[in-house]
Amino acid sequence: MTTTIRQRPAAVILTPSAEARIAALMAKAPEGAIGVKLSTPRRGCSGLAYSVDYVTEANSFDERIETPGGTFFIDGASVLYLIGSTMDWVEDDFTAGFVFNNPNAKGSCGCGESFTV
Repeated sequence: MTTTIRQRPAAVILTPSAEARIAALMAKAPEGAIGVKLSTPRRGCSGLAYSVDYVTEANSFDERIETPGGTFFIDGASVLYLIGSTMDWVEDDFTAGFVFNNPNAKGSCGCGESFTV
């Protein structure tokens, strides 16, 4: 009997636009930054928010996604809230930012800053 190991799908799907933004961030990253990390700290009216920051050291519990522009980390404690999500980078005449399509979110606040699961 042979056992085959299949690769686990990434917890978050990054659009090409999000990958390009990560590459742009890493191109001007502060010294010592090894990647960009997504986490969901508790804040806002609905309880959880999306936070994207530079990371200077790897945590063994974090998920890692290798992108053409650098490593994208997902906070290990946030993965359950994010599985199946798509992360995009959107720019228009007035705003620019990461946008999340999260199937786990049961609701969000009126301003879109936070969500609940």
